[in-house]
Amino acid sequence: MLSVSNLSVQFGKRILFDEVNVAFTQGNCYGVIGANGAGKSTFLRILSGQIDPTSGHVHLEPGKRMSILEQNHNAYDEYTVLESVVMGNKPLFDIKSEIDALYADYSDENAERIGELQVQFEEMNGWNADSNAAAMLSNLGITEEFHYSLMADMDSKLKVRVLLAQALFGNPDVLIMDEPTNDLDYETISWLEHFLANYENTVIVVSHDRHFLDSVCTHIGDIDFGKMNLYSGNYTFWYESSQLAARQRAQQNKKSEEKAKELQEFIMRFSANVAKSKQATSRKKMLSKLKIEDIKPSSRRYPAIIFEREREAGDQILNIEKLAASTEEGEVLFQDVNINLAKGDKVVVISKDSRAVTAFYEILNNNRKADNGTYQWGITTTQSYLPADNSPFFNSDLNLVDWLRQYAKTEEEREEVSIRGFLGKMLFSGEEALKKCTVLSGGEKVRCMLSRMMLMRANVLMLDEPTNHLDLESITTFNNSLKNFKGTVLFSTHDHEFAETVGNRVIELTPKGCIDRYLTFDEYMSDKSIKEQREKMYVVNA
Repeated sequence: MLSVSNLSVQFGKRILFDEVNVAFTQGNCYGVIGANGAGKSTFLRILSGQIDPTSGHVHLEPGKRMSILEQNHNAYDEYTVLESVVMGNKPLFDIKSEIDALYADYSDENAERIGELQVQFEEMNGWNADSNAAAMLSNLGITEEFHYSLMADMDSKLKVRVLLAQALFGNPDVLIMDEPTNDLDYETISWLEHFLANYENTVIVVSHDRHFLDSVCTHIGDIDFGKMNLYSGNYTFWYESSQLAARQRAQQNKKSEEKAKELQEFIMRFSANVAKSKQATSRKKMLSKLKIEDIKPSSRRYPAIIFEREREAGDQILNIEKLAASTEEGEVLFQDVNINLAKGDKVVVISKDSRAVTAFYEILNNNRKADNGTYQWGITTTQSYLPADNSPFFNSDLNLVDWLRQYAKTEEEREEVSIRGFLGKMLFSGEEALKKCTVLSGGEKVRCMLSRMMLMRANVLMLDEPTNHLDLESITTFNNSLKNFKGTVLFSTHDHEFAETVGNRVIELTPKGCIDRYLTFDEYMSDKSIKEQREKMYVVNA
């Protein structure tokens, strides 16, 4: 279907890809992973023809159509929403446009041409194009009232959904998507997962959403050392198998037959839990053929995120009564919020309006005044907060050692050896620890904030979208750390796996109060009675 031959990419002296050879076949979904800067997005742009490789070539089977998720959100501002979706099938849209133009200037001379085009249009199911595009938009949460609006007038988060509908439209033979779940809510991501898991053509996707990769991928394409290696299975299988390979490599004295048995037991366990989709049976067959030499330890560096508590909290953690917040324009974000937080709770805080969640955290951290209500922390609690916007923390020209030293409590902690120890755990070692705050990337800033939180040794953690900007390695480590943390956690995240595996309670903030349940995230989102209640609580004037 789509293949890459002897592909090399070089920027100056830096070699990004070196003689890559890989083939993507029909019916499979390939999740492309790699450390930050490994070239994941560059690889997709080469596949789609947006940039040229230094050498080598990309071959798409003749007659096959490729569709790409558009990254420029303003590219279709002059078109209506419905037109923008149909443009996802360019050959179809071009024929439709030519027919419309000929009818606008109709004459006997162009009647024959119109007839020829209409035959092609019918063969491409063109007469159903608008209705199919409308159905796709509705599935992605774009209601009919917006279908004939100009893209220029659409909210940026809705534009993302329109462009996703455009990429999916018309059943392309090869579908290429870079971070398709960005700015989507859980319900829409769930719909997309189901759509792709049952998609019969070729999908190539880059994503930091592990649940998404696990739900849709039949293969993982791992970019490492300038090469791409394809592995059967989804992200979790790749991650666990690479960890298994690393352990086995370290066990020099272990016999090969013992290692093979361990691998076989791992494959059997994973196969038993494989996602129930049309891909599951073929994926299970692929895994059963896997040999010990087929899996390799990853060269990835994983940070050491370890949250320790200076003291254990008592039974009284947090009490909230009738808390309310609204925007400067008077729009209600939430009200009548009554919560009693228990020791050891790990709460997923959600809302259909992300502003409500951020306002909630800002109030609890004394950074914002509530419109109404009170809250009281237990006297034995200490809090540490990771805000969604961490930019105010990095306005200085300090290097990272001096930056982190600001948050040390004792002379011992202020010593350079101690500070470097915390930074080293977050992969800032040697000269990296002397980088200036002003040159940090988004992911590096989050890792610095995590170093700060570890240094504080709080027994209550508050995390507003903590996985933003982090790579898969940091997200996975962070996730495991919070699962093992013995304290209390309040967190909000768009990472499904994070929410499901860490949380034991869900609190949803709405304009009509809050919904509070001791359930896992999946249990909460699938509960029909809760779904009905949620719909009513967001209708302000009902």
